[in-house]
Amino acid sequence: MAIEYRECIKNRKITEFANGKDIAPKEIITAEKDLETAKISAEAKNYKWATVQLYYSMFHSARALLYAAGFREHSHACLVLAIRELYCLKEKMPVVLVEALQQAKTLREEADYYDRWSETGCNRLIQSAADFLGYAKGKIGV
Repeated sequence: MAIEYRECIKNRKITEFANGKDIAPKEIITAEKDLETAKISAEAKNYKWATVQLYYSMFHSARALLYAAGFREHSHACLVLAIRELYCLKEKMPVVLVEALQQAKTLREEADYYDRWSETGCNRLIQSAADFLGYAKGKIGV
């Protein structure tokens, strides 16, 4: 177990969540809606907002995976670490997907906090968010 992930558990940023499996499909629905609205924003050339929406699509897909594994997050950073630990290392999730989630988190923070974003970054995230959602749907069975 990675040291950072162990710290997330110790600090209760990742906790057990008995009802997670029941509400994981709701998170998938939210991820799908966020992805669709992000595409509309990107088509309207609102790349900053699309970048934010794309991250949240991936966030909700990741949250669905975490819920399905019986956990919940109390930190965006720990969510990424948990997905890496629970799915990349144990379920053989392609590493490129968790790296895309981390990149989306970084791009969202840049857009939200520093007003830095790009059309290129946004367009790259569209495919990443779709791929991440597809993986999550397959794992959860929705």
